[in-house]
Amino acid sequence: MVKVLIVYASDHGSVEKMAKALADGVRTVTDCEAVIKKAEDAKMDDLVSCDALVLGSPVHMGSIDWRVKKFIDTVCSGAWMQDKIVGKVGAVFASGAGYGGGGGGCELTMLALLNNIAELGLIIVPLPKSTPGYPLAGLQWGPYGRAHAEDLSPKGLSDDQVVSSEHHGKHIARAAKALKGAAIFG
Repeated sequence: MVKVLIVYASDHGSVEKMAKALADGVRTVTDCEAVIKKAEDAKMDDLVSCDALVLGSPVHMGSIDWRVKKFIDTVCSGAWMQDKIVGKVGAVFASGAGYGGGGGGCELTMLALLNNIAELGLIIVPLPKSTPGYPLAGLQWGPYGRAHAEDLSPKGLSDDQVVSSEHHGKHIARAAKALKGAAIFG
């Protein structure tokens, strides 16, 4: 069985909704399972036992949520020091708000997350522009959600805004399944 670990933090429920949609997509691929963990609950054993790691974060001042960053600094850093997850699959997603139409800081947040994914030696799965839902909620880095209105009032994510998340879960599961057991590095 291929295990996809989805680690996230959520403030108003949007990132959690995206995490659940990603998990739904993973589960559509035969012999694949999704494990969803809040960042504060994920442990080293979760990392070591997974075949893919997906990080999701709300945007906080144009960057990663502190809970996800703490997971990276306290759990992932140990895996990095020991090369415990090199060669596994990695991917990201984010939800933001703020002014302007660019996703409210999602691109910068996903880039910061991808930096950590690359540092861990994971094989990055991007989000192709042909992915269903991409025009509404996709960037090449991964799916994103714009969870607040232009006046910054919370509005949540529509079902249409999580279509790309579900399909991203399928992409990640397929990649992890194809790579499972392959001697890529080492």
